[in-house]
Amino acid sequence: MGHLDHAAFGWLTPLLSYAMACIGAALGLSCTVRALDTTGRSRRNWLITAASAIGSGIWTMHFVAMLGFGVYGTDIRYNVPLTFLSLLGAMVVVGGGVFAVGYSRDPTRALLLGGFATGIGVASMHYLGMAALRLHGTVHYDPLKVLLSVVIAVIAATAALWAALNIRSTRAVALASLVMGAAVSSMHYTGMLAVTVQVTPSGAALHGATAMQFIFPLAVGLGSYLFLTSAFVALSPTAPERAAYAHAEHVQTTEAAAPGPVGRGPDLRPRRAAPSPDAPPVGTGSPAGTR
Repeated sequence: MGHLDHAAFGWLTPLLSYAMACIGAALGLSCTVRALDTTGRSRRNWLITAASAIGSGIWTMHFVAMLGFGVYGTDIRYNVPLTFLSLLGAMVVVGGGVFAVGYSRDPTRALLLGGFATGIGVASMHYLGMAALRLHGTVHYDPLKVLLSVVIAVIAATAALWAALNIRSTRAVALASLVMGAAVSSMHYTGMLAVTVQVTPSGAALHGATAMQFIFPLAVGLGSYLFLTSAFVALSPTAPERAAYAHAEHVQTTEAAAPGPVGRGPDLRPRRAAPSPDAPPVGTGSPAGTR
């Protein structure tokens, strides 16, 4: 039985993975909130962005956490296509959950269906990513701990979507993202506690990429995407802000079109012409008749 190390770099990888989970959750919740305030193509685009943000956030969290995972007695490699398939699968399944919330007319049903689908997406990403693991030995799972990790994922996703349906303030969204990040991280480490490895010593070369070989494309690719998405969300006005802008513009237009002081129409009374400087004072005769 191989000895497993889940924190080869100490608290660095758990803290970084938690931060990535929180960032993905915050972006996803913010996009979902904006989607619920719009209709048509705009709602669809916001929901797609929410699914990609949550999916990429939890995938990055999983990968960063796996940087600290090691098994004594064997090297570890990752199957690259299967690893990226786990990212795509997470986005697709999470997308099904957020679209259920975005388009269902029954909030309770949407919350339950969306939370279940999103939670399954989080769990499937984790275990599909674990299936990409390549080592000298056999990986076994404790079924009860696996089930517990899936339950945690579903509860976390349902709580996050409930926040998206009922919370509008930025501070509340930030708090909800911290809770979801903690729940997703708990799901990951619960799933890792379900793992045991039976090491089979071998001198054969392992196929795949090392964890360190993922760092550069991960940092450049997903880091840039999350940064640009954050900037886009921050610069996009919310529904109350759009309403305030529209009201201010309407007031300015109304005041500009008004012909006079507020509440009074134009002054239509005839005006007397100003007297000429050469004209005699009022009440006197002409110069010729003065003696």
